[in-house]
Amino acid sequence: MALTLYNAPQSTCSQRVRFALHAKGLEFEEHKLDLFSGDQLKPEYLAINPNGVVPSLVDDGAAIIDSAVILEYLEDTHGDVAPMRPADPVRAAEMRAMMRFIDEVPTPAIRIPSYNLAFLPHFQSMTQDEFQALCDSKPLRREFLMKMGRTGFPQADMDEAMGRLRRGVERMAGWLRASGGPWIMGPEISLADLSILPIIVRMDDINLGDAWDDHPEIGAWFDAIRARPEYAKTYYHGSLLTQKYPHLAELKTARTGS
Repeated sequence: MALTLYNAPQSTCSQRVRFALHAKGLEFEEHKLDLFSGDQLKPEYLAINPNGVVPSLVDDGAAIIDSAVILEYLEDTHGDVAPMRPADPVRAAEMRAMMRFIDEVPTPAIRIPSYNLAFLPHFQSMTQDEFQALCDSKPLRREFLMKMGRTGFPQADMDEAMGRLRRGVERMAGWLRASGGPWIMGPEISLADLSILPIIVRMDDINLGDAWDDHPEIGAWFDAIRARPEYAKTYYHGSLLTQKYPHLAELKTARTGS
């Protein structure tokens, strides 16, 4: 079975799919797209994913798009290897409800501080016409970029995003307490863990890791997942924003002292 992953190193949605592929030990050809150069909007990629976003998985010519769908697809096709979906239908439904919450609440919220803290200088360097053309070229992100503009999201939007991220952290902490850990659903890692992993990594990377200072169970979960061999394979150099944007690395060093 020939697997090809079209993704971007720093894309949170790409990261959770990379983790799943590595956790299952699946061989795949990786195509890294440069999102700022518009690789995801080229005709050859839009033929694979008309939404113009990453990731996309191509399996023997069949394109599977949307990271949550890809995670489920990998369980459908390779569920016998490192299974990450409960066999019991009720437990599987519980997991999917967790994934839905993650994709509805913290996942879109993390984009706002990410754009304001890391990506905004790129957009500020554009002319207004260039920025408008970029917005118009985005099938799924047009309204998001238009709302941001070339001056960034206003403080009210940042406050709302931080509130949603805190809700995500609190919900995750509750899941871990209820399951007894070390993973969100108990002794075995699941797609729920993979779904929220990039959010926690991104928050830590852009100096928002103090959001779980009062939730040691999340700190223990984070340590455990970073100790897994597939973590290093997923987060190769260039996957973190602090590795691309020196000003973020300086801010993080100033906050943590390391």
